Amino acid sequence: MKYQTFVIGTLFILLSSCSKEKVEEPKFNVSASSLTAKVGEEIAFQFSGNPDNITFYSGEDGKKYEYRNRTSLPGKLQIQFTSLVQWGTRSNLSLFVTTDIAGKIDASTVENAEWTDITNRAVFSTGIDNTPSGVIDLSEFSDLGKPVNIAFRYTDVKSTTAQQNRWVIRTFNAGTVRNDVVTPLAVMADAGWVGVSFKNPTNVWTITAAQLLMYGGPIGAEDNEDWVVSKQLDPNFIKSDVGFVLKNISAPRNDFSYKYNKAGVYKASFLASNMIGKTSKEVVKELTITVTQ
Repeated sequence: MKYQTFVIGTLFILLSSCSKEKVEEPKFNVSASSLTAKVGEEIAFQFSGNPDNITFYSGEDGKKYEYRNRTSLPGKLQIQFTSLVQWGTRSNLSLFVTTDIAGKIDASTVENAEWTDITNRAVFSTGIDNTPSGVIDLSEFSDLGKPVNIAFRYTDVKSTTAQQNRWVIRTFNAGTVRNDVVTPLAVMADAGWVGVSFKNPTNVWTITAAQLLMYGGPIGAEDNEDWVVSKQLDPNFIKSDVGFVLKNISAPRNDFSYKYNKAGVYKASFLASNMIGKTSKEVVKELTITVTQ
């Protein structure tokens, strides 16, 4: 019994001492073989000190230290798609947009959302396959600071003389425009399409990774109204910039070389850190690198 008490007491003391162990600020510095280089020419970086971790941010687009935690940046939404219509050219496919849906997409949310009809902004097939819609600018919806849902609405009426239309959306692309550069947001396969039927649930949208297909039915098919709605598209979303891990506590590294493939002035950043448990201390060392042709 005394032995057990002694062991428990000893463990308690050890754990207490570990929990009180302080994280030291990393002792770290970096130098470069040169602060100027030509495109494709290697620059050698030498380190001093021995931090637990070193992460390198080159300063190139997508690799900037100052943007490592950035997840939002204003942008303008644009979409485009290609389509095919068969068995008639009636104008029974419409294009809508809303910023009014939050959460699950179902009949209730689609019915109660405030939709804007933007059909007249797109070119639809009149019988030719893969008809391009053209680029559809949705800037005014981007400025509302809310995610955007896109929807196609199919309607047709019962007829005793003609079969209902068959529509196919072949491709779909959504992107965010910033400084004339388009960053992809979604394509057909990952746009999160959800079908919602209001009339004639026998004939509904067929959703695959390759296309959206809607066929109302043969002669005599009942009146139809079916929507297919995308997931929320956030025009202000942007991926955080990432760095390259040069060293961690189990993988020491002494030197590092890097080459830039485009001329410009870059802020090369080295984030060094020491960590115990969830506590860490960091230092950042930065060098300005000029790259010429």
